[in-house]
Amino acid sequence: MLEEIRRLFAELHGGSKHSGHFDGDDYRVAAAALLVHVATLDHDMTGSARQKLRDLLMAQFSLTDALTDELIEAAMAADREAVDFYHFTSLLMRTLDEQGRLRVVEMLWKMAFADGAISEFEDNVMWRVADLLAVSPRDRIALRQRVVDVGPNKEGT
Repeated sequence: MLEEIRRLFAELHGGSKHSGHFDGDDYRVAAAALLVHVATLDHDMTGSARQKLRDLLMAQFSLTDALTDELIEAAMAADREAVDFYHFTSLLMRTLDEQGRLRVVEMLWKMAFADGAISEFEDNVMWRVADLLAVSPRDRIALRQRVVDVGPNKEGT
């Protein structure tokens, strides 16, 4: 009920209208918000970074173009409001099994490598998020290596 009241006030005060497709408890928003955070660590989300984000989300969640854009907007808003990663990672821990969490970490590596290099900030975020998702250091490093081996241009997502 509080969420409905908040949406109403946001709409009345010129805020963006909330779509009915993605709410705050949707694990896809949590995963996408982490991707947005990684995509914007070094810079604003450029056209190529936004396209990589779109490609990853469309492939992982089988979304249409419109739903992908809606998910990105919801994720960007969630990332702006977040004070830490725990809200996102705890939702993912409750929702996804180990394989699902590994896929999220792999998506994060793909997003981090979208510009061809990993900054120390990106590496630190990857370590923290993987730890919060109960992904072992061994698996985190193996996923990183898999993304490096495949390369950004050898795989569609």
